[in-house]
Amino acid sequence: MIMAKNKRTEQVNQITWTSPLRIRFNEVDSLGIVWHGHYISYFEDGRESFGMEHGLTYLDIHGHGYTTPIVKSTCEHKLPLKYGDNARIETSLLDTKAAKIIYRYRILNDNNQVVCLGETIQVFLDSSGNLQLYTPDFFQQWKNRLDFVSK
Repeated sequence: MIMAKNKRTEQVNQITWTSPLRIRFNEVDSLGIVWHGHYISYFEDGRESFGMEHGLTYLDIHGHGYTTPIVKSTCEHKLPLKYGDNARIETSLLDTKAAKIIYRYRILNDNNQVVCLGETIQVFLDSSGNLQLYTPDFFQQWKNRLDFVSK
């Protein structure tokens, strides 16, 4: 578990997983750089990799009777990536007492420079599509297993 300070200088718990990215030809535009819309897909790649590593995939969540639609996403572009570049995405799940999943992303190039920063917020809906105001039991148990609980 990694401790990091958020913008309000409060301590927050987070778990971070890093996965590689290789920039493909179909992801670049006529300027030879990654088209800005692909960064949201890279965030999804990071979430999928994080979930596979930590037992929190979309199928795991669905198996418990929930879906987790994204209700907010932000993306800040700092430097371009080009066809053939290797990069990595650091995907961090932030702990929160609210019934939501908050991921933060950092995409770094081979020179360890920050290329892009972002965040997504997902909420829990039950199988009838009802917004859950309390953290589902399965998710709280998952956090407890990882000793990943807000103090």
